[in-house]
Amino acid sequence: MDHTWLERVGLNSSPIIPINMRYQIVPDYHMHTPRCNHAVGSIREYAESACKAGLAEIGMSDHSPMPNGFDKAWRMDESELSSFIKELEAAQVEFKGQLVIKSALEVDYYPGAEDYIKHLSQLYDWDYLMGSVHFIGRWGFDNPDALAHWEHCDVEQAYCDYFKLVAASATTGLFDVIGHPDLIKKFGHRVQGESKRVDKAENKMLEAVKANNVALEISSAGLRKPVAEIYPHPRIVEKAAKLCIPFAYGSDAHSPVEVGHGMQACLALLDTHGIQDIANFEQRKRVMRSFVKT
Repeated sequence: MDHTWLERVGLNSSPIIPINMRYQIVPDYHMHTPRCNHAVGSIREYAESACKAGLAEIGMSDHSPMPNGFDKAWRMDESELSSFIKELEAAQVEFKGQLVIKSALEVDYYPGAEDYIKHLSQLYDWDYLMGSVHFIGRWGFDNPDALAHWEHCDVEQAYCDYFKLVAASATTGLFDVIGHPDLIKKFGHRVQGESKRVDKAENKMLEAVKANNVALEISSAGLRKPVAEIYPHPRIVEKAAKLCIPFAYGSDAHSPVEVGHGMQACLALLDTHGIQDIANFEQRKRVMRSFVKT
């Protein structure tokens, strides 16, 4: 494992799930491999880290291939899918009885990609597909290399455009989970004051998620980013709770030491808004299980 990289991101080499007697450990459904070109660690190392942290289930959901070389530098090529699946299946066998390892992909959504995403969904018997929006047009708004664009963009419009795309991703019916639902805030750019336009865009996004029976991810990844905040914002969690939208937990681990990171904080946020069940997936079917100890 690349410990220099770990030091650079400010993490040590041990799992980081704080003890909380109220909550049960839940599946971590968001983690990556080096095939995406910005993660470290083998699937076996992720599994070992999960076992040390007391997890019973994880999901490997690396960045999927996309058509026509889209964002190629930040994802696996379709030719790497077979090695991804082979490595995943080998880990499933090795850790049988210790850890359940679900098969998944994190798939970028943008208008026009629907047919290719359907193609991906048919290449393997996935347990779930996570849909994520990382681009508004050609702008990779969460890419550090594109930070300069924020200096001259309309932040309110960016938020509205982002939530419109997330709503569209839910409407396709192609995804089981929507990843990090307000990723647009990653670098801490905020709309000044209250915005009725953003509020309306959030609401439409949540209505689309509800209408299409998709789960939202509650992600600890934002705690490790400049925004220093869980995805999504408590305001969005509260709105989702009122609509009875289900949630799945993900650390978005790009290193084995990040597996389970911030889990208790995420569960506490859900609990604060009356949500006490978490989504579990198998072969594209969702089952809700309580994470509160009885």
